[in-house]
Amino acid sequence: MHIHHIRNATCVIEAGPHRILVDPMLSGRAELPPFSFIRFKARRNPLVDLPSGTDTLLDGVTHCLITHSQTFGLKALQHIDHLDAKGEDFLKENNIPVICRSADAAYLKKHGLPVAADIAYWQAYKFGEGRIVAVPARHGHGWNHRLMANGAGYVIDLPHEPTLYISGDTVYTGDVRRVLEEYRPDVCIVAAGSAQIDLGPPILMSLEEVLAFTRDAPGTVVMNHLEALNHCPTTRAQLQEGLGQNGLLEKAVIPADGETMVFEQGTAG
Repeated sequence: MHIHHIRNATCVIEAGPHRILVDPMLSGRAELPPFSFIRFKARRNPLVDLPSGTDTLLDGVTHCLITHSQTFGLKALQHIDHLDAKGEDFLKENNIPVICRSADAAYLKKHGLPVAADIAYWQAYKFGEGRIVAVPARHGHGWNHRLMANGAGYVIDLPHEPTLYISGDTVYTGDVRRVLEEYRPDVCIVAAGSAQIDLGPPILMSLEEVLAFTRDAPGTVVMNHLEALNHCPTTRAQLQEGLGQNGLLEKAVIPADGETMVFEQGTAG
């Protein structure tokens, strides 16, 4: 399995004949509004541009997986850091089959996206010779999670490939622990930027939770959602330091934008 990290939560998973685009935010640097105006400096997003070679990588995409997109069905509240207008255009123009959680399907279809499958929580969707399982993702620690687009993580389980768990935007919940314990993924991708909006507690795992997740994970943990958005304060350097202080560096990968990682089957302990 090759995981091509593009930027933020956007990546391409290459496994056998499948090239799965995850959460396409394809805007150029500073083409989107700030996500925090008070708690953090109101810089326009994304903070960095797409890495070179992104267009070539996107040429071979066969499917798209969207972890979350909307709150209350309102376009103004769409989570454009996981699906922006350029991402939508790419999917529609190329008729890329979209896989999403059940609660997002009607919204995405309404806006013209080619939804091929919608998955209820803990449901196993047959994908090729394997399966994709949707996992609840709670987008926040407190009351503000009810205003966020609580979405899904996904377990991707394909023959002759490492089992992959994509956490999506979530804090560390019992459902997340259940995945680590029951599915024992060889590789996890975790949103590690500690995002916060202007009101309320963090809407992603804190650094302490990311360290706990990494400690509990049976295999390798890939950190994403880093240094691309103005409401995500945790840096790669802070993660590196925290992992090192807790003896977890060997279990973690902190990819640069544009980096490709290769994983083999059966790496989980």
